[in-house]
Amino acid sequence: MRRLTFLLRPSWLILAVVVAGFAYLCFTVLAPWQLGKNTRTSERNDRIASSVHADPVDVTSMLSGDGKNTEWRRATATGSYVQDSTVLVRLRHLDGQPAYTVLAAFRLDDGRTLLVDRGQIAAAQGGTRPPVIAAPPTGPQHLEARVRASEGIIEKKPPTTEDGYRQVYSTDTQQEAAVLGLPLTPIPTDSLGGYLQLDSGQPGAFTPDALPQLDAGPYLSYGLQWLAFGVMAPLGLGYFVWSEIRARRREKSEAAAQPATAAQATNTATTENLSAETPAPTKTATPNDPAPKPKPATNEARLADRYGGTRR
Repeated sequence: MRRLTFLLRPSWLILAVVVAGFAYLCFTVLAPWQLGKNTRTSERNDRIASSVHADPVDVTSMLSGDGKNTEWRRATATGSYVQDSTVLVRLRHLDGQPAYTVLAAFRLDDGRTLLVDRGQIAAAQGGTRPPVIAAPPTGPQHLEARVRASEGIIEKKPPTTEDGYRQVYSTDTQQEAAVLGLPLTPIPTDSLGGYLQLDSGQPGAFTPDALPQLDAGPYLSYGLQWLAFGVMAPLGLGYFVWSEIRARRREKSEAAAQPATAAQATNTATTENLSAETPAPTKTATPNDPAPKPKPATNEARLADRYGGTRR
């Protein structure tokens, strides 16, 4: 256990807390967030795909339901438009150009009133002002549309009245009811109360909003990536701990080997010093030993000694 006491240092404790917190967020927040978006997108795509070939149902049958899986379903409505009920939604785009979404109220035969999205219309005067908008047709009408959920209210952008039209920044049944002063009935959906979005060619329709692309998007891969990050973070911490233990073991081995090396070097130096201080043994001459022959003093004498005095 003494090998792991370094983990109690503040730097290692802080690192462990950061890694644990990051892994917790990956598994409990980030990955579920992306996987949940993938699930909702897939469910929406399934509803849109199934609604393309499904027969429309009377919208009144939805008004008393629980709203489960009602968005994007095709519905029919019979009644008449409420005159002077036009409301414009600002900051929309049509073919890449500024546009407005045109809303109106539609009173059913049973007396309830729904919000209807008539479609989009291009802005005029360089995209800064709405054009002249034709009023919806009068008299009894039979509409085919899709159920859409309200977008919610943008608190910092209240409704205004400009260029002779009531204008808002989002399509929301409750907000439009307050703007028009009419008791609009929201269509039950999985989220906010919904409205009808007209199909192409319907009475009073402009250019309808295009259906979303049936693409699940990158949310599944993002969710799996967050799960992988949540696994990799503790593994990375474990690798750093293992590397630190190895480094400490290596340093300990090197420290233990240094005294032995120093002792060996000391012994070697002592031996060398003793060898240097001890005088070399001298040979004692005996009577039987021949006397050393004197070396010739000159070059002539050396040559004569070598060649017997015959070289001239």
